[in-house]
Amino acid sequence: MTDKETLIPELDHVVVMVHGDLDASVEQYAAMGFDLTPRGHHSLGSSNNLAIFQNNYLELLGFEAGKKLLRPELMETPRGLASVVWRCPDLDAVVSRLDETGLKIEDPTHFVRPVETGEGTFDAAFAVINFPKKGFAEGRSFFCHHKTPQYVWREEWQGHPNTALDVSEYVFAGGAPEETLAMFDTFFGPGVMKPVDGGMAMEAGAGQVVALTAEAGKARFGDAVSIIPEEGEARMIALSVRCKSLDAARKALTDGGVPFEDLGARLRVGEDAAFGLAIEFHE
Repeated sequence: MTDKETLIPELDHVVVMVHGDLDASVEQYAAMGFDLTPRGHHSLGSSNNLAIFQNNYLELLGFEAGKKLLRPELMETPRGLASVVWRCPDLDAVVSRLDETGLKIEDPTHFVRPVETGEGTFDAAFAVINFPKKGFAEGRSFFCHHKTPQYVWREEWQGHPNTALDVSEYVFAGGAPEETLAMFDTFFGPGVMKPVDGGMAMEAGAGQVVALTAEAGKARFGDAVSIIPEEGEARMIALSVRCKSLDAARKALTDGGVPFEDLGARLRVGEDAAFGLAIEFHE
């Protein structure tokens, strides 16, 4: 196995599933103050628009009418927060570690997506390795290896009106928090999972991944999200986004006509306005 440092948990991106509503989701996320990339089309048939940050990014993922979809699981994924994605600098190191921990995986999937830039159109190339579906209901988690990161993290796409800097928190709620994060703790640790109020959390580069009990999730988010299960496995329910200026984020939401709760140190957009998840903005 290669250098253990390549296996440090680091959030690469988050996926919001919007199915056939890509145009509407782009309009709504732009109204929230995100400057989204041009529409991209994967070689596997799905399409997306991205909000690129300093260290990670948000992906609006769906499909366009008439395109052959080679990823049928996308049709079954509920609308809303759908994937927590880990950075993978070294595919071999990840495969080796997964084998070492006994976590059953599929072979890496390789694909490309043409990217329009001010310098022309280029193929952004990726490989992904899926974690087993374990510990949480629906959605998925996987590693993403960027073969061409220069076509993703581009300065021209990082000037968001809401001054977003990074996804700072990925939130699960429901079920037993220790069980929700156990698979990640096994792979990256053990010992990366730490207690927080109402649940467990683990650091993930510029952000953290948090699992809350149903009670703690409902206490924190209230009516902003309705999909927290009373029983059973946890669901992916919310994101936090760190901004340079909360005043700028407040202005972007107000100018965009997006309903939000002003909590002082945080601004919260509910699931109806964010396509199935809650989003909190903070400095």
